[in-house]
Amino acid sequence: MALKMHASLAVHPGDWIKTELVETRGLKVGDLADHLGVTRQTVSRLLNQRQVLTADMAIRFEKLFGIDADTLMRMQMRHDLAVARGHAGELDVKPLAA
Repeated sequence: MALKMHASLAVHPGDWIKTELVETRGLKVGDLADHLGVTRQTVSRLLNQRQVLTADMAIRFEKLFGIDADTLMRMQMRHDLAVARGHAGELDVKPLAA
């Protein structure tokens, strides 16, 4: 039986990047966007958890900060799964007949 991680431990990668990497370095969103080669809006939406982390962005953060893109993508997957589990009871799925 697999252990289930509590939903409160599933942090959106944008929130983690914001608090652990961006704020600790005193970076501005516009400067970060310039370094990443994306728009300020893209970075802002990610850091404020209004956008998912894509594989492309994970690699950009890996190149910029040295944080493993795979780790960031696993964070996104865990967050997405925790959100989905939060409304799993609303899903109408008919089990297969035995």
